[in-house]
Amino acid sequence: MRRSRFFKHIPTSESIQQNRFLKPFSRYLHHHFLWQFNRRGVAGGLAVGLFVGIAIPFAQVLFGTIGAIFLRVNLPIAAFATFATNPFTVPPLYYAAYRLGNFLIGSDEASAGAGLGPGMFEKVVNEQGQVTHWYDNLITWVQTVGPELMTGLLIIAVASAVAGYVLVNVIWHFQARYRWHKRRSRICVK
Repeated sequence: MRRSRFFKHIPTSESIQQNRFLKPFSRYLHHHFLWQFNRRGVAGGLAVGLFVGIAIPFAQVLFGTIGAIFLRVNLPIAAFATFATNPFTVPPLYYAAYRLGNFLIGSDEASAGAGLGPGMFEKVVNEQGQVTHWYDNLITWVQTVGPELMTGLLIIAVASAVAGYVLVNVIWHFQARYRWHKRRSRICVK
């Protein structure tokens, strides 16, 4: 398989099979669909990685790999796409997810005041010194905004996975048409 400069640092199926820590899982990691860079594999890998990266807040690469194995899509793309959520993107993503979930579910005034309202910043700053109550405050906050946040995260995860899948397919299609027209014009000139 010919590999471009961009993909030369991505591990191959052979290098993973030779890894002593991954040896017990080599049966699952050897399928050729997991390592092919074709339209279906790349689009599916991006969709799986984006969905897992947004919907699951922990062990994203592991769950992205498991999703790629079950759906038989490109494993390196799925693992890499989980990094769409990182320390820079999580705060605006979670805020947008909360706002979207709050808009869709709606909430009463009591829970809206305990959520991300105007007094939340002052409450966090004032209670920051009280280390003993941070866990209780966190649990209370998660119970208050949890349904809205999870609803928003699931909707954003599904929408981004579908958008990533469609975008890769459209780009792949236009690139193939461009190459076909370029090849055809070369043949016609001769």
